[in-house]
Amino acid sequence: MSDAPPTKRPPASSVALAAAAAVVAALASSFVALSPRCAPAAAGSRPSMSKARVYTDVNVVRPKEYWDYEALTVQWGEQDDYEVVRKVGRGKYSEVFEGFSVNNSEKCVIKILKPVKKKKIKREIKILQNLCGGPNIIKLLDIVRDQHSKTPSLIFEYVNNTDFKVLYPTLTDYDIRYYLYELLKALDHCHSQGIMHRDVKPHNVMIDHDLRKLRLIDWGLAEFYHPGKEYNVRVASRYFKGPELLVDLQDYDYSLDMWSLGCMFAGMIFRKEPFFYGHDNHDQLVKIAKVLGTDSLNAYLKKYHLELDPQLEHLVGRHSRKPGSKFINADNQHLVSPEVS
Repeated sequence: MSDAPPTKRPPASSVALAAAAAVVAALASSFVALSPRCAPAAAGSRPSMSKARVYTDVNVVRPKEYWDYEALTVQWGEQDDYEVVRKVGRGKYSEVFEGFSVNNSEKCVIKILKPVKKKKIKREIKILQNLCGGPNIIKLLDIVRDQHSKTPSLIFEYVNNTDFKVLYPTLTDYDIRYYLYELLKALDHCHSQGIMHRDVKPHNVMIDHDLRKLRLIDWGLAEFYHPGKEYNVRVASRYFKGPELLVDLQDYDYSLDMWSLGCMFAGMIFRKEPFFYGHDNHDQLVKIAKVLGTDSLNAYLKKYHLELDPQLEHLVGRHSRKPGSKFINADNQHLVSPEVS
């Protein structure tokens, strides 16, 4: 493993119990402060989620061509320029292969897209093009399609990734801070460009530990942020879904990604993957409430005039918030320090 320091180091302090508790606190605060909101609406109506705290008007001030992915004209490359070596993964919308360029023999990743609506494919391409060159964003090298089936494939830079289930248990406190810092740089960049990732999770964070290189991948669910717009809540993976998705709050914003990152952070330092382990969407909200407490959840629901259906309300029950110290055990205590109880 390379010991070369990063070009810009995160804070030098150890991951103390205070930091661990801060993870829980940050997640809890998301119930009541996912983003700044407008003034309360008249009684009986639900107030709008209003605007994101940051990067609110990126897509308002930019020309329509920047975010209008449906108008994109795709420039297709040559499929014969690439050869498949082996399958490395699959998802709901694609099959992923390791490959190489026949022109320069360099490794690449070939993402063969399953049949989906054309506008979804255009959205992913447009977002990747807009983010090209951003810190720790996976680089789109080419776009090709089969001449007969018209099946499109996206060609990406290759990352010698180590499976997170193998890598994360070996990470030191400094490693965790470093990689979270690198992931935050990627998220800040995409948010600054008016884009929500909407599927942040360990599976979509590639890490070459020898090179200390991180890349945020899989932009298939990413979307342009427009203030006040209502979005599909069927995004993100269950264990990393923000509360707004679980209570059907549609006018969400970039903070959705920050909740997911907080879940990742908690999982890494407490060695509990996933940190919130729900068996379905209802149970996911229950698991969150059991850690962060139902007072925060109820305040969140009241603030935005939301109601849980009676069955879900019964499942959630009543719980007090757990302190971060409750999650410390023999496996993770070396990642925290004892000065904060």
